[in-house]
This record gives sequence, C-alpha cells and structure tokens, in this order.
Amino acid sequence: MAYVDGFVIPIPKKNIKSYAAMAKKAARVWIDHGALEVKECVGEDLAVKFGMPFSRKLKIKRNETVLFSYIVYKSRAHRDRVNARVMKDPRLGKMTPKTMPFELKNMMYGGFKTLVDTRA
Repeated sequence: MAYVDGFVIPIPKKNIKSYAAMAKKAARVWIDHGALEVKECVGEDLAVKFGMPFSRKLKIKRNETVLFSYIVYKSRAHRDRVNARVMKDPRLGKMTPKTMPFELKNMMYGGFKTLVDTRA
C-alpha cells in the first residue's frame, strides 16, 4: 500500500496563479526524485451542506480559498528517501518562506499510510 503526504493550505485567490507555477516546478522535483504522483487541487465547491466545510474550519476570508494537495510514495521509508533528496535539490533553493504565495504557518501537513486504495 502507498504512503501519502497530505497538505491543506488556505490561500488568497489572487495568489493561485503564482502558487500553480511554483507547484509545477516543485512537483517536477519530487517526481524526478522518485515520488509516484503529485496532485495540487484548488477549492471549487466548498459550500457543502453537510459535515464541516474546509472554509469554516479554516476560517478562510472571502478573498481566500483552500488548496488540497498530496504526494504519493511507495512507503514511508520511500517518502523519507525521496524527501531527503528533494531537500538537497538546488531547484528548490529559491523557494523560501518569504517567497511562498501563502502563509506557511497556516499550512497543515501530515504523512498518511493508505487504509483503502480502490481504482476503476
């Protein structure tokens, strides 16, 4: 079963384009170092009628939305090896907290082992 790093990030809508450009570059680095898949998703239907909407839980403002992103690996050990190589990659050198199109302190992140994996 795969291992997944998951991210939830509140972001100003005006920064989505710059985030997408940064995310494309970063995704290439992760894939080049062995990640199996990278997905970057932007909130579109966040006014759900049941459960706790991301927008309410995160207290996003009118001019913000939510990014839901994940990176897939073979295992946690594989994730650790890939991330160690990624962190040394010079292509990420210009990506610092000051250059991010969102507030790093608001990013939620965690590693998850796969519980169910069903595909068509």
